Amino acid sequence: MPTIDAATMKLLAAGLAMGLGAIGPGIGVGLVGLGALNALGRNPEAKGSIMTYMILAIAMAEAVAIYALVVAILLLFVMK
Repeated sequence: MPTIDAATMKLLAAGLAMGLGAIGPGIGVGLVGLGALNALGRNPEAKGSIMTYMILAIAMAEAVAIYALVVAILLLFVMK
C-alpha cells in the first residue's frame, strides 16, 4: 500500500472542504428558486417583493459557499 504524504492530504482536504461546502448552498439556491417561481406563478403581481426576498436568500446561501472557499484556500496556502 503506498504511503500518502502531507501534500496529498492537504490537497484532498481542500477539495473535500470546497466540494462538500458547496453542496448545501447549491441545493438551497435551487429550492429558493423553486419557491420563488411557484410564488410568481400563483401571484404575478407580487414580482417585486418576491424577487427582492429571493435575491437576499440566494446571497445568504452563497455566503456559506464563500466560507467553504476561504477554508479551502487556508488549507492549501496556510497549513503546513
